[in-house]
Amino acid sequence: MRVHVAFTPGEQVAAPLGIVVDVLRATSTIAQALASGYRRVLCCAEIDEALLLADAEGDAVLGGERRGVRIEGFRFGNSPPEVAGDPEAGTLVLTTTNGTSLLVAAAARCERVLVGSLLNLDAVARAARDADEVAILCAGVLGELALDDAYCAGRIAERLGGEHADSAVAAVRIARSYSDPYEPLATSRSGRRLASIGLADDIAWCARESVLDVVPRFARMLGPAAEVVAST
Repeated sequence: MRVHVAFTPGEQVAAPLGIVVDVLRATSTIAQALASGYRRVLCCAEIDEALLLADAEGDAVLGGERRGVRIEGFRFGNSPPEVAGDPEAGTLVLTTTNGTSLLVAAAARCERVLVGSLLNLDAVARAARDADEVAILCAGVLGELALDDAYCAGRIAERLGGEHADSAVAAVRIARSYSDPYEPLATSRSGRRLASIGLADDIAWCARESVLDVVPRFARMLGPAAEVVAST
């Protein structure tokens, strides 16, 4: 297995298997929603797309944020604790600043796409071990490298083993420079932003490792949305 890491969406790295990472918070929210019993998550790049899909689906609830703040009129923000209870519908329609756009883009250039986070670290690494080549795709923050995603990518690359491209070597070294996953998440730009708007608890939630066994995977495009379901 050869492992690459794309630290920003602009790197356009492709591989037969892509693992999308936006640890604060989109991929953590997707993993938590499916573990909690939502049948699927529809990931949209734009707010208008999410509104139209939720209306068309009927049995759906809206979640999303821009710059960390819940979108006005949406039931949820982009917060794993908010979707940790019993599902309020069969479908969660989600749109976020960075992560959902990357998921839609990854679906267009990878044969298989999985959703990775610290919450399902072991599970997603196990699911990817049959691949010959893996690209770990980081959402970053507004087009730039994000420390939290780089850390998570390094933890996944370390679990995968195999032959590491220089990008994966760098990610693993970043991950190994921290003794506690909370620190790189909390000190990242996204983490500081969440803390400043009263969402520090989400950082601690997302910093927990391998507490979920679910492996979200891209199933198909549904209009402009990437449909993500739990692997079986």
